[in-house]
Amino acid sequence: MALLRGNLHAHTTYSDGLRTPQALIEEYESRGYDFLAITDHEDHENWVEPAYRQALERLAPRLLLFRGIEVNFDPMEQHIGKVYGDTETLWVLNHPARYKLSVAQTVERVRWIRSAGWPLSAIEVTDTGLYRPVYDTDEIPLVKIATDDAHRPPHFGRAWIEVEATRDRDAIIRAIRGGDFRMGFAER
Repeated sequence: MALLRGNLHAHTTYSDGLRTPQALIEEYESRGYDFLAITDHEDHENWVEPAYRQALERLAPRLLLFRGIEVNFDPMEQHIGKVYGDTETLWVLNHPARYKLSVAQTVERVRWIRSAGWPLSAIEVTDTGLYRPVYDTDEIPLVKIATDDAHRPPHFGRAWIEVEATRDRDAIIRAIRGGDFRMGFAER
């Protein structure tokens, strides 16, 4: 199996990103990425909007494109990433550092979100690609992933994961859930 490099949290001009979907894909392809999840915010046009979905489906990227969305967990201020495979879905607690959560607050938040029926399985240990080691602890009962939450050029390529898996969306999600990956960070 190949070692596949990817980012699971990126935004386009369909929400608050600065690149069109095509330009964002080209950015990551030029960096040698093998997969990318576009996770525009739910309160903007996104994958559930026919025009947006059709525009993305017409693209022919070399990298493996994941359908995704960043949703609001309305009982509190918290973004959750949903990355869709063909049959699998990865639920990610996004950017706890942005909310300035302690580890104890993060653990409580995970418990609360899961009790509401949202099956979280991963947490970002990055904020716009910058490593936040406080969240890279076994006290938080989720798989730790690195993303760059790409909105604009300084974010692109700051952090990624490398998964040993077949070039298949579901295989990549299963490998992540199983912890069969490593995180990577750009030198600053």
